[in-house]
Amino acid sequence: MRNVCLLGASGSIGTQSLDIIRQNPDRFCLKAVSVGRNIKRLEEILRDFPSIEHAYAISEDDIASLRGLFPNVSFLSGEEALKEMAELDCCDMVVNALVGFAGVAPTLASLGSGKILCLANKESLVVAGGLVNGLLEAGKGRLYPIDSEHVAIAKLLRYAGKDNVDKVLITASGGPFRNLSREQLKGITPERALDHPTWHMGKKITIDSATMMNKGFEVIEACYLFGLSPDDIEIVINPESHVHSLVKLKDGSYLADVSSPDMHSPIAYALFESDYPFDPMKSDSLDGYAPYHLLPFDPDRFPSVGLALSCYRRGGNMGAALNGANEAAVYAFLDRQLPFLQIEEAVSYACSRVDYVKDVDYEALKLTDHKAREDVRRFVSANEKR
Repeated sequence: MRNVCLLGASGSIGTQSLDIIRQNPDRFCLKAVSVGRNIKRLEEILRDFPSIEHAYAISEDDIASLRGLFPNVSFLSGEEALKEMAELDCCDMVVNALVGFAGVAPTLASLGSGKILCLANKESLVVAGGLVNGLLEAGKGRLYPIDSEHVAIAKLLRYAGKDNVDKVLITASGGPFRNLSREQLKGITPERALDHPTWHMGKKITIDSATMMNKGFEVIEACYLFGLSPDDIEIVINPESHVHSLVKLKDGSYLADVSSPDMHSPIAYALFESDYPFDPMKSDSLDGYAPYHLLPFDPDRFPSVGLALSCYRRGGNMGAALNGANEAAVYAFLDRQLPFLQIEEAVSYACSRVDYVKDVDYEALKLTDHKAREDVRRFVSANEKR
């Protein structure tokens, strides 16, 4: 039995994680949850899972109304409390489904306190992959990724043996604009960018999919998770999102992980610590996945990927700058303060202004994140005055 702390319970990954926990009461007991500001959803979760002992929301004012309804629950709020949630003695597993830099400190805290970490927060590895791997190498906790591509890679490497693999191929849907020219991307609205053809995700990651920054992040994650370099990884486009990753073996043959685009399976793979008794494929046969296509990735159409990998290669605090700038630029676009194509321009601008730090700790990363966001705000302000 695993006692679980679920951070980001009201989001897409959090909601699907609740499905897995609910369906397996003999394996999981939900002890702690966090939401952002969705207090109505928090109340629903507390009623559905009476085992919960601790709950978090951003604002103390938001949770005041729940204290009388759930007197046996300890309520927390504020920035530092997320770190406290990740360190709770009553939990031995943390599911980090938070979005953005807010997920970094809980990741480090959960591993530092020896927890099993099921990690959906991409930013933790992009920003602090070196610190994360340092904790793991010191025997602090265990990490299982929640991501269709990385779960696929983990299964394929385990099956084939890493020494037999020549290259890892990580797939991308190409997002909603894979067939549009750069000229056609100039007038893209938030509504169009949020209309992903195959996945149903949160707003921030959906925009990252449209710019392909998400794929740059995933290559960085794969480098940290599997001890790879960017040169070991190739991006290919699979518009149907049925092929989640492939490996090319040294004998020239390929192995692929093929399944429907549903996050329940990778979530279960992580929660069951890679020992999940998977159900048979939902499709009656492989015909349900055909036809599917593997197309070349064009880095010139999606320069965010190249920017992400250049930041990874430089190391230090560049991942924090990349992520902080990207978060700020994406939300500026969603707020209609920045055109779609200028997301990448704003991120590049902020990354060019970094005060580079090679050897980092969390505080250095936090300062870099703050400065990158400020630089994007300056970029947006200057853009509005043109």
